[in-house]
Amino acid sequence: MSKDDQATIRSVLSGDKEAYGTLVARHSRTLFRVGFRITGNEADADDVVQEAFLRGYLKLESFESRADFGTWIYRIAVHCALDKIENRRTDETARVAEETDPEQQALQVADPGAGPDRLLLGREISAMQEIAMRSLTPVERTAFVLRHMEERSSEEIALTLGIAPNTAKQAVFRAVQKVRRRLAPLRVKA
Repeated sequence: MSKDDQATIRSVLSGDKEAYGTLVARHSRTLFRVGFRITGNEADADDVVQEAFLRGYLKLESFESRADFGTWIYRIAVHCALDKIENRRTDETARVAEETDPEQQALQVADPGAGPDRLLLGREISAMQEIAMRSLTPVERTAFVLRHMEERSSEEIALTLGIAPNTAKQAVFRAVQKVRRRLAPLRVKA
């Protein structure tokens, strides 16, 4: 663990509650990135960051300094993101199903030189990608994000999700298969 993190944690535990803000500033970007990739939504990613740091603060006394604080808080954030997805699914099934416009939920940066055809195709691809990601279970989505977007190993994914390494590999494999099936219509035939 970095000496800066260790010193800051000691300060917080000895009563300097303001020192926790240093840890928040140091690790927020990483937590936001993983929260956004798992939830697919900026507002939810912000909630994930806040919830992870709140849980971290409340459990800081149980933190074992032999581990890296960044890894510890990262795992908490992944679990917060999973909780967020699960709560979203529960909320969605509780209310009447309605059509949503994937265009409004996807973060898009348009190429200033792109023509209308290319923009339309880009929106269609983004919508299909979002639908493919939403078809995954929370564990599959998280495993996929951690492996293919965060470039984490199967062992790290297993440790983060609290599952066996083989189960992590299977979750990634299932996720890739589902995404491929959903995106199959986009394949260009040669």
